[in-house]
Amino acid sequence: MKEKILSLLCENSRLCNEEIAAILETTRGEVDKAIAELEADGIIRAYTCIIDKERISDDGVLALIELKVAPKAGRGFEEVAERISSYPEVESCSLLSGVCDLLVTVRGRSFKEVSSFVAGELAMIEGVSSTATQFVMKKYKELGVSLMGDEDDGRGRVSL
Repeated sequence: MKEKILSLLCENSRLCNEEIAAILETTRGEVDKAIAELEADGIIRAYTCIIDKERISDDGVLALIELKVAPKAGRGFEEVAERISSYPEVESCSLLSGVCDLLVTVRGRSFKEVSSFVAGELAMIEGVSSTATQFVMKKYKELGVSLMGDEDDGRGRVSL
């Protein structure tokens, strides 16, 4: 049942426990208990919504920064990842396989602000040997939700 609850909440975090119970044909008490356990176990970390920020304001810039890191004995990449994650500009930090070690998502008010943060903070962290920054120009999908459609791009419609 917990997996089904998680799936429903990922689709729509606004569902109330009563609605989840009705969908799963169980009691609200069972849903309350399952969700409380998921929260206590740290499986559910937060409830959120996906906002198409381009539609509401100029929300600055988003950048993906690839970092190559020399792991520390006994701690691996954890110490560097913890330090990077502590910055308020950092939206996410992930360990990867492949060419780079960490992928960091950073939001700033301008290209210059993000560039300064990368050069002045991230690149200066002990163990970081290189960075590569890509700026996000447009998002088409976020966490499984399409951000496309509804807007007219001025090119007109094509019918086949």
